[in-house]
Amino acid sequence: MVVDARRCRPMNKVDLQKASECSTGGSVIYWMSRDQRAQDNWALLKAQELALERKASLHVCFCLVPKFLDATMRHFDFMLRGLAETAKELQGLSIGFDLLKGKSVEEVPKFVKRLQQLGKKGPVHAVVCDMSPLRVPKEWVAGVSSALQKMSVPVIQVDAHNVVPVWEASDKQEVGARTLRPKIMNRLKEFLTAFPPLRKHPRPPLGSSGKGCFDLQAALKSLQVDRKVGPVSEALFKPGSKAGQERLKDFMQKRLKIFGKLRNNPNQQALSGLSPWIKFGQISAHRCALAVQQAGKGDAKQSAADFIEEAVVRRELSDNFCWHNPHYDSIKGAAGWAAETLKKHSKDKREYVYTRSMLEQAQTHDELWNASQRQLVSEGKMHGFLRMYWAKKILEWSKSPEQALADAIYLNDRFSLDGRDPNGYVGCMWSICGVHDMGWAERKVFGKIRYMNYAGCMRKFKVQEFEQRYPGSSKGQAVQEEAGAQKTSPKSSLQKAKGRSSQKKLKGRAKARPAKRVQTGKRKANADREAPSKRQRQ
Repeated sequence: MVVDARRCRPMNKVDLQKASECSTGGSVIYWMSRDQRAQDNWALLKAQELALERKASLHVCFCLVPKFLDATMRHFDFMLRGLAETAKELQGLSIGFDLLKGKSVEEVPKFVKRLQQLGKKGPVHAVVCDMSPLRVPKEWVAGVSSALQKMSVPVIQVDAHNVVPVWEASDKQEVGARTLRPKIMNRLKEFLTAFPPLRKHPRPPLGSSGKGCFDLQAALKSLQVDRKVGPVSEALFKPGSKAGQERLKDFMQKRLKIFGKLRNNPNQQALSGLSPWIKFGQISAHRCALAVQQAGKGDAKQSAADFIEEAVVRRELSDNFCWHNPHYDSIKGAAGWAAETLKKHSKDKREYVYTRSMLEQAQTHDELWNASQRQLVSEGKMHGFLRMYWAKKILEWSKSPEQALADAIYLNDRFSLDGRDPNGYVGCMWSICGVHDMGWAERKVFGKIRYMNYAGCMRKFKVQEFEQRYPGSSKGQAVQEEAGAQKTSPKSSLQKAKGRSSQKKLKGRAKARPAKRVQTGKRKANADREAPSKRQRQ
């Protein structure tokens, strides 16, 4: 099967056909980065397609840097154990795998030179690489492409992460899901196609690439990362493509039918829980969408549609934002109205102010927020609905919007297995900067940014039940006093409200509800489409 050419784009000026004209043998390289799996990988399938055409060997390399942003041992352990599984599978298919250590702009060209020396009967025909919309991986690809152009080696980038390639879905930053949705859904039949299997390669890899050259323990020891945040229990998230496939199967059998109705309830096990495997490319979101679409019959039909909305439309909306907006993790990336309203209210008096350290240790007056933070720290993931509440409260309790965004991204990237990902950045930007949202009635601190509160959560689910699942030794009143906070928590306030008359109770509830959105005309008609909770629930 020929990989759809629309998934691929050249990254340097070396012509693929001329580079290997009248030449066979040699090798083709797949430089793996974002999509760390053997099967269901369009980039690897493209590399094999090129290798088969040229009767060349096929090699996969992965470049391991000792430190990457705020990634901890939790993230590297999950990634490397998954890569060890992938390497073993590739070697069983006569495809070489090499774990390179160091900067890709230096190590990938070195690897190319090594294969050029080994492949005396043919050249390195091409290097195929993954697509990531984030700035650091973009810099890696640009650097390697430039270096290989000087060596007359073409570089082909393949979007193997999205169902509809990011450059095919839209040529601009989309306003929100309501504008990207039709562009994705109208092309779903074109792109949501079955995967061919990765074949056993007819030509063995050159040199030692196929002989088990991935030393997992040595790789883990070589890292220069924070080891205080360790791996989570494998009962929660076991690394590797096989475990990801098992989680997908388990979701379809046990939770798909209830996903649509119960996915906003943190006390219910209704979510797929697939985001760590998707983030590291250990499972394909394309495969997940195909499987759920096929299983979504009868009373699971609506849930399947809801899953496609989240796993395809909303997830690819995040890639769209990061692809087109270089300030995807900064207030500079916010829309004009949001930046203006945040600036206008940046000096508003905060009822509570917490430091990053206090937030990290779940030392706030709000036990729901604390419980959410403890879930994130202990399990490596937070329920999607609570991620929004969690981030919005950081805005409410920070000295400035800039500090709030920095702290939310730091905590998410440090503890969440699916951190340092477009979904995570856009989730924080939605909550704090109104990205993909619209203006609401103005209020203190938030300005026109959508507001969420404890009372609203109580209307959604049994808050105390969730709090009891993640108890902690809160410093209570001392912490509140240090933060300049009042001594009455939202919970105690609500408990007092329960003793009032029914008339006062209803009045209190009405006041507790978030301010109504400013809506007119088409804006009002589209409001229900911009549901806030669909970006991070996977």
